[in-house]
Amino acid sequence: MPAATQTLLDDSAVNIDEWIAGEVQVAFAEQEGAAFVTGNGTNKPTGFLAYTNVAESSWEWGKLGYIATGVDGEFPASDPSDVLIDLVYALKAGYRQNAHWVMNRRTQGEIRKIKDADGNYIWQPAAQAGGVASLLNFPIAEAEDVPDIDTDTFSVAFGDFRRGYLVVDRLGVRILRDPFSSKPYVLFYTTKRVGGGVQDFDAIKLLKFGES
Repeated sequence: MPAATQTLLDDSAVNIDEWIAGEVQVAFAEQEGAAFVTGNGTNKPTGFLAYTNVAESSWEWGKLGYIATGVDGEFPASDPSDVLIDLVYALKAGYRQNAHWVMNRRTQGEIRKIKDADGNYIWQPAAQAGGVASLLNFPIAEAEDVPDIDTDTFSVAFGDFRRGYLVVDRLGVRILRDPFSSKPYVLFYTTKRVGGGVQDFDAIKLLKFGES
């Protein structure tokens, strides 16, 4: 509920209403991004990392399957790209067509250093301006709320998130301007109704940085 004085609203050389609306949009976007990854479902979406995770060999509906790196808190020292390939093919063919990676920038920085047997980096920059980087020919989406690589963390996700994760945005952002409750300030009571959760547990797989 941001506020501004009526004098500022009247005399400012810029449109304060629009500026506040823009700032609120940014704040909501940051909160939504965190909730879609780790939200607990209470007054916020349920993040995909909030669900029960099981080894891919024991996968069942209602849980997300994962592939383990076999090493606590890091990639294997030998052939680290193999675990990423295993993660790709843990996903069924119908989901791989529109799949992409999700990780934070620090994890992507670690993966950028991985090379194949011929000494070529497996991470590839965008082919054109405005494009996205790719890993093993699948695009990468950065999400800062995905945890850093550490012991037993799920720091990389791979899947078709359009099919796997449902976002429901009912009305967008609503702003109620209130000049009466806290004079001389004008309050901008701002609300947004949004929900989210995994709808297809077969469409998303995780990489666990642990032994099993």
